[in-house]
Amino acid sequence: MKSITLLMSLLLLVACGGSEKQSKQISYKKNILYDQFVTEGIATGDVNHDGLLDIMSGPFWFEAPDWKRHEIRPVKTFDITKGWSDSFLNFSLDVNKDGWIDFVRIDFPGTGAYWYENPKNEEGHWKEYLFDSTACNESPMMADLDADGIPELIFGSGNKEMKWFRLTDNTPYWETNALSATGAPGTNRFSHGLGHGDINGDGREDVMVIEGWWEAPEDRMQMPWKFHKTSLGEPCSQMHTYDFDADGDNDVITSSAHNYGIWWHEQMKDASGEISFVRHLIDSTFSQTHGAALVDVNMDGLPDLITGKRFFAHNGKDPGGMDPQVIYWFELKRDENNKPTWVRHLIDDSSGVGLQVIVEDINGDGLKDILIANKKGIFYFECEEVKEG
Repeated sequence: MKSITLLMSLLLLVACGGSEKQSKQISYKKNILYDQFVTEGIATGDVNHDGLLDIMSGPFWFEAPDWKRHEIRPVKTFDITKGWSDSFLNFSLDVNKDGWIDFVRIDFPGTGAYWYENPKNEEGHWKEYLFDSTACNESPMMADLDADGIPELIFGSGNKEMKWFRLTDNTPYWETNALSATGAPGTNRFSHGLGHGDINGDGREDVMVIEGWWEAPEDRMQMPWKFHKTSLGEPCSQMHTYDFDADGDNDVITSSAHNYGIWWHEQMKDASGEISFVRHLIDSTFSQTHGAALVDVNMDGLPDLITGKRFFAHNGKDPGGMDPQVIYWFELKRDENNKPTWVRHLIDDSSGVGLQVIVEDINGDGLKDILIANKKGIFYFECEEVKEG
């Protein structure tokens, strides 16, 4: 495992809702867990019940704290110049409710979604189960849509419905429901852009694509959900919600999957209460931001955007495809009128992102670490606080 310390720190005073909070001064240590192309997805979970968070990515899980590598499934190495892997996105959850975290692998768009049963510290590959054969959209997500404390998986299907997969107590464990009507936007094989959040302020998690959003009803099983057509920009990666301008309603942030552009979309309402969005540019200096997370990394009380260039997304053929493989975090700040601005901080320029950016306190030190998997390998960026003096 190689380590490179990357200092990118500022001591900042951030205005937030009329009060100032001092953020942490941080740096990142880059750990290369694997240097071959095997996956563009990554997840976390305590695989072996030792109380530590492990890293799960493609065919592997890496055992904390020293990141010993174990195989979940047979390893396939892919040529970065000839296409993609069979592990686009990864998730972790206890599928069979036996108290052990399991692993979910979403294959190439339009193909299979699988879960792997944790063998409870027994040696060997994990048992594989197919639970959907036409997983569509390039940003499948996990969210607790029904507010029962157990997240669901959400993605498009081959018959052009937006589906959500709920865990049950019965085998085969997954209950499949279509929250949309047939022919729904965002459900094509290579659709870009999918997210969740409370758009209309009713306390429920809505589902959004770039063409609009589905309103979660009080009874989530009352389907299809009502679709509100609007524009949320260009084909993008994960879509996130937050009240960026502190005006009492949630806005949306998106980043271009295969071109240039990162935007926040300001929520507006007309006299009738109809919701629309006004787009504001955050950055357009680097391309292919095909994975993005919204998490407060500097502990100032405001969420930050973490994203970067997806290395060789279309084998170098996208705009800016041969540029440096950067990762940045964009620090959200507000002026005296609560207008949001973003300060860009470089994390690394020789890794980039894949299809997911996972931000979580991996080592239990209270700081938010970053996990990436892409065509350059599997990376763990350990966040460290830099003390004054």
